[in-house]
Amino acid sequence: MINFNSDASSNTSLLQQVQEKQTSLMEKLASGKKVNSAADGAAAQQIIDRLTSQVEGNRQAVNNVYDGISLAQVAEGGLEGINNDANRIRELTLQSGSGILSDADRQAIQSEITQLQENITQTIEQTTFAGKPLLNADGEISFQVGANPDQKVGVRTSDVAGNLSGLLNIDVTSDNLTDALDAADAALETVGGFRADLGATQNALASTARNLTQADVNTTEARGRIQDLDYAQAVSENVANDVRGQAATTVQAQANQQQGQVLALLS
Repeated sequence: MINFNSDASSNTSLLQQVQEKQTSLMEKLASGKKVNSAADGAAAQQIIDRLTSQVEGNRQAVNNVYDGISLAQVAEGGLEGINNDANRIRELTLQSGSGILSDADRQAIQSEITQLQENITQTIEQTTFAGKPLLNADGEISFQVGANPDQKVGVRTSDVAGNLSGLLNIDVTSDNLTDALDAADAALETVGGFRADLGATQNALASTARNLTQADVNTTEARGRIQDLDYAQAVSENVANDVRGQAATTVQAQANQQQGQVLALLS
């Protein structure tokens, strides 16, 4: 018995394999990825998905870190202005202690001190970040600085007005000079402490940003080693697959021709 379908079906199967391989290679070359779906490697795809989540989480965390740095800088800038005003109040308080000054002179000095005190109060009220007040209440603004839930850093806010009540009530026309100077010195020390805390927080956040950036680079490279396509190898495979396809097509054509000849003879 003559079997006309055996070689033909075998060649057809080979052609299908070549075409499927060609489709897969073209998808990889177009995307630049050797793993485009779970069909290309179920375990690899799961790892890629986890690494992608880590990469995206790190990148958003970096943005959060810089938001925290910006907030701390705004708060520290407000405190710097307050520190300058407090220094000037102390200087004027010392000036008021000169024995050659008249009551009118001291009243003039007090007018400038009052203006500086109002400026400090205004600075406290206006130092905000994205609508959040930074200098009028003790508390903490938290920032997510990592891809995992427990990775957070808080930026402290301070009740500056409450801590500077002595400074904000200095009156050189009636207060004891020693008490006024003590109040000014205490205010400067308090503001300095707040600024130091914010400076340390900025340094910690900057370090976190550097670590996150490096982690992002490392994780991206790890994902790339699993996911990214070796173009040279893929192009080589594509050329080889083209040759196999041409060979399979030729064999299929010859098989079809031979089958036709046999059928012609039998008829």
